[in-house]
Amino acid sequence: MFSFFRKKAPPPAAPETALPAAVEPAPVATVPAPAAEAPAATQAQEASAVAASAPRAGWLDRLRAGLRKTGSSIAQVFTGTQIDDALYEELESALLMADAGVKATEFLLADLKRRVKDAKATDPAQVKALLVDAIADLLRPLEKPLAIGEHTPTVIMVVGVNGAGKTTSIGKLTRHLADAEQKVLLAAADTFRAAAREQLAVWADRNRVEIVSQQSGDPAAVTFDAVVAGKARGCDVVIADTAGRLPTQLHLMEELKKIKRTIGKAQAGAPHEVLLVVDGNTGQNALAQVKAFDDALQLTGLVVTKLDGTAKGGVLAAIARERPVPVYFIGVGEKLEDLQTFSAREFAQALLG
Repeated sequence: MFSFFRKKAPPPAAPETALPAAVEPAPVATVPAPAAEAPAATQAQEASAVAASAPRAGWLDRLRAGLRKTGSSIAQVFTGTQIDDALYEELESALLMADAGVKATEFLLADLKRRVKDAKATDPAQVKALLVDAIADLLRPLEKPLAIGEHTPTVIMVVGVNGAGKTTSIGKLTRHLADAEQKVLLAAADTFRAAAREQLAVWADRNRVEIVSQQSGDPAAVTFDAVVAGKARGCDVVIADTAGRLPTQLHLMEELKKIKRTIGKAQAGAPHEVLLVVDGNTGQNALAQVKAFDDALQLTGLVVTKLDGTAKGGVLAAIARERPVPVYFIGVGEKLEDLQTFSAREFAQALLG
């Protein structure tokens, strides 16, 4: 399901043992495979491909359902019979209501008008299809795979405000990593909230991975110990959970900077990824969070959660236009399979049905 994980290198092949000079190898007869086996192999490959695509198809259905509130108001614009100024005005209002933001809305409208002119479109349905293309192209710079394996261990620092789904997202990501045969170590650096450590410990136990935790300890010290332990234990990935905080809490933002510096002392070049988990329901406030956390920590990626049932899914367009930090994952529910990699084309198609 997740194609971005770098697979471990296979063990080197054992050297072939040279045969004694006096012993000649027995001749091996080459038997041609029966012709009937070829179609069977092809059928097996096709069945495997269908089985692999089934979970993704189910995910697209959930994504489409989750974005229905956002997409329905935009799709209604194209129910008329004419392409005129009234259509573009209605579309502008719908995009702004979906929290796409002024800059992204202006960009999309100008781009769409150009596409309509080039395609000589005369039907609103054609304009809707061209809008899908425009949104997909706008969001495409946000597509980027999460690279695992370039560093050993790969250290991921996860930040976000309270209630964004940070610890739950870490648990889901850990499960996917464990399923990809990656050895993961969790760092419970949210030492302010006992429930956060307990929640992370539950995920660690469920996924059968190790966790470094201290009660009422220094968050920076916890992450330092975790990175050192990850190196000593041969872990592939170390994920550090941090306490939720608002970007306006300057003293807490300074603490995040300290944690990041401390991780760098434990391993040169770390953290390799700084991920912000952001609630998609918060609309333009999500964009403000991205800007604030990026200014403080130089974010490398986003996890956008709670897109199920939101009327503000257009915020990804605002992020793409104003602060294009890559979106590694999007979530539309509480289940493990509800956290998936981000695809600009899939998102645009789901948005407009």
